[in-house]
Amino acid sequence: MHCQKCGWAQEGGRVECVRCGIIFAKLAKAPRPGSIAGPRPPVRSAAWLRFAGDCLFTTEESVNPFHFAGRVLVLLGLVLWGWRFITTPLETNYTGESFLHLVNLPFHEAGHVLFMPFGRFMTILGGSLGQILMPLVCLGTFLFKTRDPFGGSVALWWTAENFMDVAPYINDARAMDLLLLGGFTGKEVDAHDWNNLLTMLGWLQYDHGLAKLSYGIGTGLMVLALVWGAMLLHRQYRRLDW
Repeated sequence: MHCQKCGWAQEGGRVECVRCGIIFAKLAKAPRPGSIAGPRPPVRSAAWLRFAGDCLFTTEESVNPFHFAGRVLVLLGLVLWGWRFITTPLETNYTGESFLHLVNLPFHEAGHVLFMPFGRFMTILGGSLGQILMPLVCLGTFLFKTRDPFGGSVALWWTAENFMDVAPYINDARAMDLLLLGGFTGKEVDAHDWNNLLTMLGWLQYDHGLAKLSYGIGTGLMVLALVWGAMLLHRQYRRLDW
């Protein structure tokens, strides 16, 4: 049988659609559109929305309770840790002193090497770009290769944390008080990425504002990731294989 809403093929006798979650009984009772109906949305738009919904909210037809419990624990951990990130001022450099900073650091340094062919500016910027791009690559892999949107929500949370991780570095562009990888401050060596970047752009006086923007983007993405994960768990709860 095919769902009358999204067109997804599935076995007969189901109560709800595997993909879009519509209850078939409610769909059958819904009034049919009359002949004088408003303009239909473009076919391409409808297909794009179905594709987006398929990628972002697809869940297993039968969810293993142990897998579900593990995901719940992961989400709770991300909520608690994320709350600490969100509510701690960026000036404290809590993100730079967290365990995840050590995880992000290799991708930061690899970014410098990766963007080296594109000139000095991109080589310097590549450090911050590298640590943000890595979780985005994971996000794309979860969505399009492994079809695991909950894993995608975790990757989006990690992306958000990287925006927060970069913020104290940007905020330090003028002061250059933070210790860099070699154990020196930016005042002692010419290795402070964001001092160099903002000086090259003539934006050094905007370091605090740009840092707050980066932290704000991270906060918004983190909240979005947690809401997305919660929505997926709600859908999975309805399909638990007890």
